[in-house]
Amino acid sequence: MSESISENTEEKQNEEENEVTWKDLGIVETLCKACEDLKWEKPTKIQKEAIPLTLQGKDVIGLAETGSGKTAAFALPIIQALLESPQRYFALILTPTRELAFQISEQFEALGSSVGVKCAVIVGGMDMMSQALVLAKKPHIIIATPGRLVDHLENTKGFNLRSLKFLVMDEADRILNMDFEVEVDKILKVIPRERRTLLFSATMTKKVQKLQRASLRNPVKVEVSTKYQTVDKLQQYYIFIPVKFKDVYLVHILNELAGNSFMIFCATCNNTVRTALLLRNLGFTAIPLHGQMSQNKRIAALTKFKAKNRSILISTDVASRGLDIPHVDIVINFDIPTHSKDYIHRVGRTARAGRSGRSITFVTQYDVELYQRIEQLISKQLPLYETEEQEVMLLQERVAEAHRIVKMELKEIEDKKKSGKRKKHADADEDDTEQSFGVRKRIKGKGKGKGKRF
Repeated sequence: MSESISENTEEKQNEEENEVTWKDLGIVETLCKACEDLKWEKPTKIQKEAIPLTLQGKDVIGLAETGSGKTAAFALPIIQALLESPQRYFALILTPTRELAFQISEQFEALGSSVGVKCAVIVGGMDMMSQALVLAKKPHIIIATPGRLVDHLENTKGFNLRSLKFLVMDEADRILNMDFEVEVDKILKVIPRERRTLLFSATMTKKVQKLQRASLRNPVKVEVSTKYQTVDKLQQYYIFIPVKFKDVYLVHILNELAGNSFMIFCATCNNTVRTALLLRNLGFTAIPLHGQMSQNKRIAALTKFKAKNRSILISTDVASRGLDIPHVDIVINFDIPTHSKDYIHRVGRTARAGRSGRSITFVTQYDVELYQRIEQLISKQLPLYETEEQEVMLLQERVAEAHRIVKMELKEIEDKKKSGKRKKHADADEDDTEQSFGVRKRIKGKGKGKGKRF
């Protein structure tokens, strides 16, 4: 009897939790409507916890897994506070990567479009002068990477943040891991002490604790998940293969799961380029994204993938954190991450906001120890992704042929770079050429011949 009573009360509690609306959190009508327009039906766990505290005027440390809705957890209260006392240079959001900065800006603009919120994105890789002109228009919200913001604070005349009301550090653990500590210290010295500070991080490291002591006053800690975890709706698999057949297995899986959108993670910039060229030569619409590409090319690559013009995005860890691309169906860890925590961020690119998703991690004879660390971290053993070896090996000749072509293409790109003649074709490593389909026909036209792998 008592068991059924406790079950009923638990069910009621769950129902009540599910019924929490934006209005219940204290969000004003205009912003509730903005959430509805964005099809955000109800707040996520981190939003339920963090928004009321921020509206009460408290400094908040938010610890939440990737894909949990952290951006809205700070964007909504900031816009609401801005409505109450409008001023320029109202809030500064610091982020570790350029892509994340643009994404946060998109969310602020979407939420604040009806009330005229103006944002500026200040990141490296873009022209300083045009950024200075944007800052001169005095936007309400500045979203910046620490290095470039310090450049402007030191060199742009008339720009200062002495009247700033909010400071947000998003992905604080990563800001500090990327050795932005010096820049963050400089920024903290030139902004007012009388401000509100919100710190969001997926992990609580010693560096983050030190930063918390330096910049927050009597903070309230909001922890949505205490242990490292991946989302429930994510189906995770591993596949054990000899290192020399990785490409063949990749092509097999992409064929088998055709119709889905993929993010493939590689360890190096060179490998993203090589893999993108290989897949294009086999007729897949693949596009690379890595840190050596210019900022405009990175944005273009993401835009094409988001618009579903390309079904495969091949990336280094530059895209493992924070990027919200709604339609990623499958994440493939082509190269296993050396830091186990990066695994959680990578697979967090799929199964976001309540949707389901899949991840497949390639494990070679050299990766066993790294893989075991991942299983330890997430406290679960992953099932094996089933494949038929004979079926996979049928692709070997086609892949070997594509390898030869890619080897020539990479040499050509390298030669053109060296000679300084950067023609369109020489940019194939960074840009997205459509030559794959001609190559595909060439491969199909070839007879059977043993192809050497390289």
